[in-house]
Amino acid sequence: MESSRNSTQTRGFVPDPTGHAGALRRCSEPERPPIRMLLTRPLRPARMSRRRAAASTTAAVTAAIGVIALTGIASSSAFADVGETGAIPAAMASSGMPAFGLPVQAEVLSDVRADAEATLELARAARADASVVAVQVAASGLDVGPKTSVDTTELTGQIDRLAGLDILPLMLLPGVAKATTAETKDVEAETATLRGHLNGAISKQAAAEAAAEAQRKAEAAAAAAAQAEAAAAAAAAANTPDGAKATARQLLGEFGWGGDQFSCLESLWTKESGWNYQAYNPSGATGIPQSLPGSKMASAGADWQSNATTQIRWGLGYIKSVYGTPCSAWGHSQSTNWY
Repeated sequence: MESSRNSTQTRGFVPDPTGHAGALRRCSEPERPPIRMLLTRPLRPARMSRRRAAASTTAAVTAAIGVIALTGIASSSAFADVGETGAIPAAMASSGMPAFGLPVQAEVLSDVRADAEATLELARAARADASVVAVQVAASGLDVGPKTSVDTTELTGQIDRLAGLDILPLMLLPGVAKATTAETKDVEAETATLRGHLNGAISKQAAAEAAAEAQRKAEAAAAAAAQAEAAAAAAAAANTPDGAKATARQLLGEFGWGGDQFSCLESLWTKESGWNYQAYNPSGATGIPQSLPGSKMASAGADWQSNATTQIRWGLGYIKSVYGTPCSAWGHSQSTNWY
């Protein structure tokens, strides 16, 4: 039997470890562990490597999205880096995970940033407009009420906060933008009210100036009318015989004569025309001095036909040039019946 067992082992067979008599199996087959050992045996190294890679990729993606959600810098730079390097999508692809979330997040972040920038631009414009109106109010010097400017202190603070959107946590951007929008609307409303008060004051001033100008013109017109009326009255008075005589007495000194010459002048022109500026002789002699023809008196004034003073001034000049004095002219008239 011993030789027989050895012989059997030599041929590659060994007794069955289960203890069944005569049972043999090939010694070249590996021993199979019991079922309990299969369940408790550690995983093979290859499988562990794949699981660790997947876990690392998931952690990286989660960390990247967390950074993006918490910092404003990530909103503009993180996705650019991802797009350039392709690190996260590549890792997700290698692990079999879909990368559909990144483009959606990038689009949302871009919209948030664009909205913040638009809000910032409107806020700055509102602040500038308020400053312009305040300067206009000060320059006008008009009474626009107790409030002459718009307080933009709070809006300036919101602008400063929103202006740091590159470093402001992205989660805070919508809230800061909303507060800035509300303050912008308040400033715009106050600015519009102040501008309305300014425009009202300007209109009021313009109306007052127009009324004052109208009154000035009315007063000037009334004064001119009164002056014209006075002149007309004076002219009318001067055209009467007594008025003409008074005018002649006043003009004697201009021609170098004294008051003693008036009596001769009065007698001369009483004989010629009765001191009537409208006197006319069939011979053509016209007016108080009986100029022949009457158009000669135009040298003293274009109104010679209607103004006794013009006729008197011409007549005195004629007497001086021909006779020297009124009394000499009166003596000649008495001797010849003309002068």
